[in-house]
Amino acid sequence: MLTDNKIVSSLRQAYGETLVQLGAENKNIVVLDADLACSTQTIQFKKAFPERFFNMGVAEQDAIGTAAGLAYSGKTAFFSTFAVFASGRAWDQVRCSVAYPKFDVKIVATHGGVTVGEDGATHQALEDISLMRSLPNMKVIIPADSVETKAVIRYIAENKGPYYVRLTRPAMPEIFDAKKYKFDMKAKVLVEGKDITIATYGETVVEALKCAEMLKEKGISAEIINVPVIKPLDEETILKSARKTGAVLTVENHSIIGGLGSAVCELLAENQPLPVKRVGVRDVFGQSGEYTELMKKYGLVAEKFIEDAMQLIEKK
Repeated sequence: MLTDNKIVSSLRQAYGETLVQLGAENKNIVVLDADLACSTQTIQFKKAFPERFFNMGVAEQDAIGTAAGLAYSGKTAFFSTFAVFASGRAWDQVRCSVAYPKFDVKIVATHGGVTVGEDGATHQALEDISLMRSLPNMKVIIPADSVETKAVIRYIAENKGPYYVRLTRPAMPEIFDAKKYKFDMKAKVLVEGKDITIATYGETVVEALKCAEMLKEKGISAEIINVPVIKPLDEETILKSARKTGAVLTVENHSIIGGLGSAVCELLAENQPLPVKRVGVRDVFGQSGEYTELMKKYGLVAEKFIEDAMQLIEKK
């Protein structure tokens, strides 16, 4: 499944390309955007199928309502904007007009987490996964690279119901082999280990893989799990790994409140109590800065959270 190449590619670009492919295959697919088509890359769909593209302007609530209406009429509606706007500004409409009636609306949000960088705290969604995860009927997915993104977008287009997908702003290294990767709503063990489980998703997957190599040099065997689907959580895979290693570290570009860390803690508290450490943004807003520096500041790089891993193992 994993690839050794050093290709770096844009998840947003992959999203736009896949939308165009799906649009050619299915004339019921429509796309809406909140005046950010160049940033979200839905502009690719606009150029290919202008009659099925709707720029709703800076009116996210109206966009969600319109997407719900199109879904009610039999369309598969994709809506894109920045994660902070899709999850926050339009939350009531998502709740009442999409999640409650289980409409076929796919909310594909870009620019999530501190990797939004220089746009600063107002544009860095650190609570979007928590907000969407709390909604009944909503499925929440965060791909790690462009290969996984393409597979995820195709999957949600082919499966009815509401989905929330979060994509990164920066391009990311390709982790998965496009010829072998299959998406099936399950967590995947990327590296087998016996001393600690590291569960993560999105842009921190590559950092977790680096951490595993660093721990290996210290004689510690880390099991790395990619958990792209935060809801519904693949409980079986996580519990199996936790029972084997006896300690779990979660790493995410999100608040430690309500995201993967919370989901894993809830699961383990009820089924397998053991030492857990949540790595993420610790109940603060982000700030403006180069995204690589922000990742370091909030402890989201391997060189930072290897210390958390070592301390957690000592608690076993």
